[in-house]
Amino acid sequence: MSLLSNLTDELKAAMRAKDSLKLEALRAIKSAILLAQTSSGAGDTLSENEEIKLLQKLVKQRKDSATIFKEQNRDDLAAPEEAQAAVIATFLPEQLTSEEIEGIVVDIIKKTGAEGIKDMGKVMGMASKEMAGKADGKSISTVVKEKLSNG
Repeated sequence: MSLLSNLTDELKAAMRAKDSLKLEALRAIKSAILLAQTSSGAGDTLSENEEIKLLQKLVKQRKDSATIFKEQNRDDLAAPEEAQAAVIATFLPEQLTSEEIEGIVVDIIKKTGAEGIKDMGKVMGMASKEMAGKADGKSISTVVKEKLSNG
């Protein structure tokens, strides 16, 4: 529950600073966590892995919204979404660079003996587990596809 206590401290600081954008993003995180905790089948606390997945989902939602707003030439709406995504991302573990992702994917391909695009599912499964929270699925997928098609 370290995320929730950290979040409470950040919320207080944002309120004192009157930072409405950060406050809105932090409240969205807290709301999502509380909703996940009270959902059927969930315990009182979320595992660190579940928290990371939840945060990644929130960041992805904000980025997708910003992309849609930009396509509609609504930069006034896209900017706050991107800013909120950045605030939420600060709670995620440090993200891997594309070179680091590539290195891990190459190792997994060697371990599994994957030879072509038909083995993408096997490689993606292992890569997603190994890089959970440290890289988004789209980045991993792009590298895996590139390596297996060039393979």
